[in-house]
Amino acid sequence: MTTPVYFTESTSADVVIARNVGCTDPRLAQVMAVLIRHLHAAVKEIEPTPDEWMTAIRFLTDTGHMCTDWRQEFILLSDVLGVSMLVDAINNRKPSGASESTVLGPFHVDGAPELPMGADICLDQKGEPMLVTGRILDTDGNSVAGARIDVWQANDEGFYDVQQKGIQPDFNLRGVFRTGADGRYWFRGVRPRFYPIPDDGPVGKLLAALGRHPWRPAHLHYIIAVPGFATLTTHIFDPDDPWIGSDAVFGVKESLLARFVPVDSPAAMAEAGFDRPFVRVDHDFVLAPG
Repeated sequence: MTTPVYFTESTSADVVIARNVGCTDPRLAQVMAVLIRHLHAAVKEIEPTPDEWMTAIRFLTDTGHMCTDWRQEFILLSDVLGVSMLVDAINNRKPSGASESTVLGPFHVDGAPELPMGADICLDQKGEPMLVTGRILDTDGNSVAGARIDVWQANDEGFYDVQQKGIQPDFNLRGVFRTGADGRYWFRGVRPRFYPIPDDGPVGKLLAALGRHPWRPAHLHYIIAVPGFATLTTHIFDPDDPWIGSDAVFGVKESLLARFVPVDSPAAMAEAGFDRPFVRVDHDFVLAPG
């Protein structure tokens, strides 16, 4: 079959793809061919007016203008369309029983202090105390020693330390722990609160137009790394959070729900190192071989 030379409504995608025949990067040629076919098919199905097309161009232009060294509005757009989570899922397919991953998020900071197991990562002592415990296991149920666990979280107002410079101490609610021979981990923190993604730009306007909210449910972040295993980047979530079923960036997975259990026993408070009631969260992670 001869490739059409002249552009018509019916031949549009084939003509554009044929013009890229000189591309020497096979992967780029493949990616562009797929994108062109789907884009042209979408335009044919939608049949936008010139004004609608220009509205789309202005939206993308505004999205680019919103990007800075510390804010990436295109990543935010990818997040709210579910593309970030889809890319994460494709690149983190796990064997049965292994813990699922989710997106890194924009608030990870390198250089968090390595702390003794059981340390309190809440430096300003604000909020409801929390004890987090669990085990790091392999897919056969064996304990994993020497796992490096990088944890971070928002505070009781829904802010990370990097969002409140001068208000929260540096490295507040961040820490790195390493498991011993039993694979167990535990640390103290503060019950996190839900928070909104940035919604003061074009992505926020799009969410509002779609009748969607910008909220993320309360969660804790983890990066778990140990030689011989695939590094796991994930969250655990509070299943009782009001936004648990409608995370703005689609990061919630059922396997990552962890009960936040209130504890008010004086003996349990003393054992955990708290002088007031706290919440306890127990969650094990299973690492895939790598």
